[in-house]
Amino acid sequence: MIDIKHLEVGYREKRKNISVFKNINLTLHAGNLIGLMGDNGIGKSTFLKTLTGNLAPLSGEIVLNSTNINNYSTQQLAQLLSIVITEKVGGFNLTVWDVVASGRTPYISIFGKLNAEDEGIVNSSLQQLNLEPLRDKLIDALSDGQRQKVMIAKSLAQQTPIIVLDEPTAFLDYTSKHLLFDTLKKLCVEQNKLIIVSSHDIDLMKQYITKSITMTAENKLEVF
Repeated sequence: MIDIKHLEVGYREKRKNISVFKNINLTLHAGNLIGLMGDNGIGKSTFLKTLTGNLAPLSGEIVLNSTNINNYSTQQLAQLLSIVITEKVGGFNLTVWDVVASGRTPYISIFGKLNAEDEGIVNSSLQQLNLEPLRDKLIDALSDGQRQKVMIAKSLAQQTPIIVLDEPTAFLDYTSKHLLFDTLKKLCVEQNKLIIVSSHDIDLMKQYITKSITMTAENKLEVF
């Protein structure tokens, strides 16, 4: 469960706080596929990056499983929460397998060796998104849509109880979009995960999400 109290999100610029959205109060429970909506520039990405610990809140707090998010170590947080963003990430001669396998990093020793269980989780993550035929391809040789699916598979391999995806369907074709949302919905139902997805594909989200959150220009949250 995530409990968000009087949260103000934004960023630092020239030693000044730039507020993007404030007074966010939400409680989000496991087993739900949450759709986050709002116009471009409204603050969705800033909110999600703050929610996952990648940006510090300007004020307020985020409580994850009864503990303030600031009290978790980086490794502890990586075992609880994963995020997929739309920014293009270079592969540095890594294969699809290598990238998805990196999702197991929070669980392995300092020597970075995967055991049989880790490898099984990586294989399962590839299978869920139909990526097995690409497992030995270099990530930099993939299309934007294929690369996006790989980053989602990496998040699945991380096996966190909470998954956050920022515009995950941006580069996906029609079939891949539905496969993704069907997979996310099953994870919520079968594994009791809390998954938060931002998207402009409203019709698609309406088919799958269990709750919607809309950020409005009036600095209000509409929750349905």
